[in-house]
Amino acid sequence: MALPRNKSRRVTLDDVATRARVSAVTASRVLRKPEMVSADLRARVDSAVRELAYIPNQLASALASNHTGRIGVIVPSLTNGVFGDYLRALHDVFIPAGFQVLVLNSHYLAGREEKAIATMLGQFPEAMILAGVDQTPQARKSLLQAGIPVVQTMEMTDNPIDINIGLSQREAGYVAARHLFDLGHRHVGQISAPHDARSRQRLEGYLQACAEFQATPMLASTEEPCTVLLGGELLTELLTRWPKVTGLFCGNDNLALGAMFECQRRGIRVPQDLSIMGFNDLEVSACACPSISTIAVPRYEMARRAAEIILEITRGTGKRPKQRRIDLGFKLIARDSTGRAS
Repeated sequence: MALPRNKSRRVTLDDVATRARVSAVTASRVLRKPEMVSADLRARVDSAVRELAYIPNQLASALASNHTGRIGVIVPSLTNGVFGDYLRALHDVFIPAGFQVLVLNSHYLAGREEKAIATMLGQFPEAMILAGVDQTPQARKSLLQAGIPVVQTMEMTDNPIDINIGLSQREAGYVAARHLFDLGHRHVGQISAPHDARSRQRLEGYLQACAEFQATPMLASTEEPCTVLLGGELLTELLTRWPKVTGLFCGNDNLALGAMFECQRRGIRVPQDLSIMGFNDLEVSACACPSISTIAVPRYEMARRAAEIILEITRGTGKRPKQRRIDLGFKLIARDSTGRAS
């Protein structure tokens, strides 16, 4: 006989037991330890589960054992290609290990990140992974009190919450700008969007290079979300103010691509008239024509290391690594978009 169904009521284990004509205790045993029961009993309960579309309440039992199988991840964007490899690495490591990866987007806003962290902690994750190190005091307090492994990534900090894996964004920005100066350019501009913490550190690196070569900083930036189109708009703003610019350091590869498209519209030759330097080494950088010089950031490796450390803590020895700050560095990749100043 079909069970009366209330559309607003969740199917329970008792419903499954009734449909399978067994007790709730037996139904629970079949679901938890199917190898301990007969094939006939297993088939009856499995059939009831499928017919009723029963979803076990895994959180209750997980909380009792302190193993929810959930990993909380906060990133500033779900559309920025930078985080594609990053999230793929987390899934590549955690999913085969039986974990769920829960991801929330902070939109590059500290207040939203604080709320996202609070929301994620309410899901009782076994660990948290954050893209960035500049959490608010309240967010840091919540993460410290949670008593779970916390890995801050993408940049380095002298005061990590727990574990820090990343690179010096300031040093990477300096090396990117220095590449243009070393090619003989003395009018080097910089564009960035949005002006988040990592962009600001890259800007500091650019300013360091300008000071070293006694060059005037030439800047154009915006708080708007980064797009390829914005790269062209920022280049237009920069050239309006500083028409003698011959080198351009872009805060990321999308801006570099947009700047290069704008150069093509204006008849500006790259790199003969304007050398363009990107950041992040997205796939498009190598495919563009001309290919874009950039800074390669080990995003996949960074996330993979974070995931492996968490697995070691939660399912392995339970010990944190001796080295709590892991600098993976970066690599300058010189391609066709940069050349010697004429």
